[in-house]
Amino acid sequence: MSTKGIIFDIQSFSVHDGPGCRTTVFLNGCPLKCRWCANPESWGIKPHIMFSELSCKYNNGCIACKDKCNKNGLTFHDNGKPMLNWEVCKICNTFECTKSCYNNALKVCAKEYKVEDVLKILQRDSNNWRSEGGVTFSGGEPLMQYEFLIEVLKECKKNSIHTAIETSAYIKNDVFLNVMKYIDFAFIDVKNMNREKHKNETGVYNDLIHENIRSLSKSNWRGRMVLRVPVIGGFNDNKQNIDLLIKFMKDNEIVEINLLPFHRLGESKWLQLGKNYAYSQVGEVTKDKLEKIQNIFLDNQIACYIGEDTLF
Repeated sequence: MSTKGIIFDIQSFSVHDGPGCRTTVFLNGCPLKCRWCANPESWGIKPHIMFSELSCKYNNGCIACKDKCNKNGLTFHDNGKPMLNWEVCKICNTFECTKSCYNNALKVCAKEYKVEDVLKILQRDSNNWRSEGGVTFSGGEPLMQYEFLIEVLKECKKNSIHTAIETSAYIKNDVFLNVMKYIDFAFIDVKNMNREKHKNETGVYNDLIHENIRSLSKSNWRGRMVLRVPVIGGFNDNKQNIDLLIKFMKDNEIVEINLLPFHRLGESKWLQLGKNYAYSQVGEVTKDKLEKIQNIFLDNQIACYIGEDTLF
């Protein structure tokens, strides 16, 4: 078990990421660059710096990070507020500035784990799962670190741990099917059925995603698959997209879908990474609109859940 992975968070007591009470492991790396992403800190595989101006104590005279960076990654306004040179910070691998920040305004996102490190955490948490719980691998895109993921999954199966994944399914087909052999439950994201619109808002075409979903539905995989759609006004909430999605599900005998209402909870993370958030003016989809979409799926004999409404 020498394979190592980069993980940016591990959450115990998760109740919306699969059956029962679970531990969710968030792996770094994602081939998609969704413009509404709630976890943009997960895009790159390597650990990196985030800066929260709200947590910084510069207005109380704190200069703990001053002179800690010898790469010209930090400069300061006249009022003492740190400014990060993001081009320098992106390639930093020592993170000296974060070691002196007592208020965690400067912090390293993600760290390296061995397979056995993850297993120890899962074994510790297993007392909380009861009969229906287990582990969910999320991200980012967990398939980006598929070699590490497979090693952890093999150990999970040896220990009779129920496994789930939250994935965009954007990876080579043989890798996808190999990983899924060890998965009991899958949330698979479907952002938009139109390949050009998908490319415009996520950075990739959806052909590979659809191919992998088709392959999985036609295989002898015995797990439970639920498609997930982040419902975004003006992007994928129109009748044409919904009708195409229903046809796709029927053609592939997929019978469950989860509608996730768009939110802007990740906006502050974009700012902490020095990025512009393109969806700051996009509003939430109304409950009435979500229920109308839900009824369309229900009328087509597809089980449809809104948000955190229980699937279990």
